[in-house]
Amino acid sequence: MALLEVRDLRTSFFTPAGEVKAVNGVSFNLDSGKVLGIVGESGSGKSVTAYSILQILTHPGRIVGGSIKFKGQELVGLPDSEMRKIRGNRISIIFQDPMTSLNPVYTVGNQLVEAIKLHTGRNGAQARDRAAELLSLVGINEPEKRLKQYPYELSGGMRQRVMIAMALACEPDILIADEPTTALDVTIQAQILELMQDLQKKLGMAILMITHDLGVIAGMCDEVIIMYAGGVCERGTADKIFYHPQHEYTKGLLRSIPNIDSDEKERLVPISGTPIDLLRMPSGCPFAPRCEKAMKVCLQGRAPEVWVGRDHLAACWMNYKTGMEKGLIEYGENGEIVRMKLDGGDEE
Repeated sequence: MALLEVRDLRTSFFTPAGEVKAVNGVSFNLDSGKVLGIVGESGSGKSVTAYSILQILTHPGRIVGGSIKFKGQELVGLPDSEMRKIRGNRISIIFQDPMTSLNPVYTVGNQLVEAIKLHTGRNGAQARDRAAELLSLVGINEPEKRLKQYPYELSGGMRQRVMIAMALACEPDILIADEPTTALDVTIQAQILELMQDLQKKLGMAILMITHDLGVIAGMCDEVIIMYAGGVCERGTADKIFYHPQHEYTKGLLRSIPNIDSDEKERLVPISGTPIDLLRMPSGCPFAPRCEKAMKVCLQGRAPEVWVGRDHLAACWMNYKTGMEKGLIEYGENGEIVRMKLDGGDEE
């Protein structure tokens, strides 16, 4: 059984202008000790997926359908008193901006100690010792001194390390990292990611890494989910996603990354157009208006996910077209497509 099972998750924000379907039918598993990456541009539903798992959605957002199971326990509809026993304890999160996540009027020590006392039952002295130990664990020097400082006295990288320490206070089973390096420079980014990898191996926890940076995903994740307009368009192992992409959106993301080995005069190829308006979702593929290879069928309905190789699924009508042209589609007893042999000859 997977540590975390998300099935057909649907989260909407009910605004005066209408229903915004921020997460629209997302499903995935996260196993113990694994790192799962969720990639997509701003507004694709990555962070809302994380907030839905932790049940920390703000009004007017709410889960309208689907299932979230943690160690077999259903979280959707769980009373807040029960959710508090899981949130920050068994499932922790590192938010995007450490400056706004830490309270500026309390010292680092006060905030760390509060989290430790709340979830572990340690008394004041024990909690403070644990806080100093956690700061040392995440590579902050002079931890006793840092405990007495306020967030504004620390650099961006140190504040992010404090957030990681706070998230690890109870040695959670799952750490959700919501774009943990967005506000940091490249050198500090590398240090934070290396720190997270070391801690993941040392503590054996699972990580749900949310980012728009494919470079981060390539270096850290075992499996990858590509999201667009609130839905999943492709999923698979990191190797499959990077070397055998099967959705046109994934291919567009990869083409827009600078290649260090390419000619210095080579132009980047951006994805044309603008993100879809979630208030006016089309009946067809959400990416069709921006896709250079869009066909008539793309405007009429969404392609269901099918296996396009071992450990690799995609929801793109181009796969059906290629499969039909090459005779690579395998049909089920009722005539439905169950598998396509597209990915280097592999089959599920």
